[in-house]
Amino acid sequence: MHPLTPDLTSLTDEEVHKKYGELSKRYSQAYRSGPHSIIPQLQLLMQDYQAEINRRQQKLIADMEARANKDGKGFKSIIDIS
Repeated sequence: MHPLTPDLTSLTDEEVHKKYGELSKRYSQAYRSGPHSIIPQLQLLMQDYQAEINRRQQKLIADMEARANKDGKGFKSIIDIS
């Protein structure tokens, strides 16, 4: 975790993805032309944003499972291959 990473929970999904894209562009530019000393810092920031994206996706999946289980069927009734 990078010490200068802002509070990512207050950002919207769109803002998190946009910022991750900007960091990715900066990483590519630094890798191609320098300064190479900022590459590890950018990697740390990108890891924080990717972790937040993953956390949000896991929460979304858990919410979907909870809604499906609330109906009493769960995901088992969606695909029946018998």
